[in-house]
Amino acid sequence: MSNSIHIFRSNRSYFFGFLFLMFTGSLLLLLNGKTATFISLNAWHPFWLNVFFINYTFIGDGIFAICLIALYLFIFKKRQQGLALFYAFLLSGITVQLIKNLVNFPRPRLFFEPGQYLFFVDDVSLVNNSGFPSGHTATAFAIATVLILMINNKKWQLPLLLAAVLAGYSRIYLAQHFLTDILAGAVIGISSAMASWIFVTGGKNFRK
Repeated sequence: MSNSIHIFRSNRSYFFGFLFLMFTGSLLLLLNGKTATFISLNAWHPFWLNVFFINYTFIGDGIFAICLIALYLFIFKKRQQGLALFYAFLLSGITVQLIKNLVNFPRPRLFFEPGQYLFFVDDVSLVNNSGFPSGHTATAFAIATVLILMINNKKWQLPLLLAAVLAGYSRIYLAQHFLTDILAGAVIGISSAMASWIFVTGGKNFRK
């Protein structure tokens, strides 16, 4: 418990920002419901944003995570940081897949027809099921959280939070997930990162 408290205190901007976004997202869902919130978050689709999010969503992809882990382990030679990233990625991925197979919630494609609204982006492959939670969001938040725990400069806290949030939002923008899936993925990602960091370092500050 003391390790977790120390982590929160050392990274207030990141975690308070995350809690604020969780509160705001939960409030939106409570007031508007899942489908209405989804529509409101997909009201604007200019071409340049389509190009950006089609590419940016790979921040939450497994290939990106594996490349980053390899960079820390074999190029930077930072074993603890690399292992923390690896365990966070592995734990978040296993958790997401277990939940997906247990609940098998439908994705937005089953709720709306193409052309009904303007949120279906051309050339993006859509899946019908296994929507909850978002694996890309879990991976993005797992990576961002471990990076926050290993970086000395606190000015990176909000930019890294924004990077993870944009990865989560990209899944809504591309009509792959509802906000509920994103919030759950974010919680899984942060929890996995904290557990992995404490396991690897004992909760000590190894920011180098």
